[in-house]
Amino acid sequence: MIAKDLMGQCILGICIFLGLASLGYLLGSSAIEFRQLERTVTVKGLSERELPADRAIWPVQFSCATNDVMELYDSLARDNRTILEFLKAQGFSPDEITVGVPVIVDKLAQEYSGNAGVRFRYTAKQTITICSKKVDLVRKTMKKLLELGRKGIVFSGNSYDTKPEFIFSRLNEIKPAMIEEATRKARQVAEKFARDSDSRLGKIKRARQGQFSINDRDKNTPYIKKIRVVSTVEYYLSD
Repeated sequence: MIAKDLMGQCILGICIFLGLASLGYLLGSSAIEFRQLERTVTVKGLSERELPADRAIWPVQFSCATNDVMELYDSLARDNRTILEFLKAQGFSPDEITVGVPVIVDKLAQEYSGNAGVRFRYTAKQTITICSKKVDLVRKTMKKLLELGRKGIVFSGNSYDTKPEFIFSRLNEIKPAMIEEATRKARQVAEKFARDSDSRLGKIKRARQGQFSINDRDKNTPYIKKIRVVSTVEYYLSD
């Protein structure tokens, strides 16, 4: 009797093992078949715009030097007044103009400076910044600085801090249309791929919108901005 029970249990165990093995094979085959059927294509769509900047920040820096500190301050005040009158005459309003704090340097007071033989003891720099939406007026006025130079004003225009900056601030206005265009172009590429591969384009599996970038069109036209965005879309394919 015991031998028969053992024999029955062995047979039952073998049957369960075979059943589980068969089930695992079937499930594995189904998974493989599913992966084979899930064919996708990933494409990118680009949208670009070239638009003018709508805001300008223009730092105008001037300097003076002398051996008399009171004369230095008088010179700063005179140049400051001349520049402000010039800017207002060009059409800029007072709220578009900011006058910075002057930076005064006493070269003989600098320890270990080695400036014992300097020609001028005191030097000063001051910056007047124009922040305006009148981009064309800013560009036009920049070309007229020579008029102030003839009045004895010395400009410091070679440093990074004095470079004009042109800004495009209307990105939110054009975002929807650019995203739509990028997505449409991505679908056009996917549809062509599907036709070339004798497939049909299905639904979107996943989509990713890239970052918007705003750059100067080139170094000579920083007031023209190139805006671009790339959308990445993955589509299902079917026969």
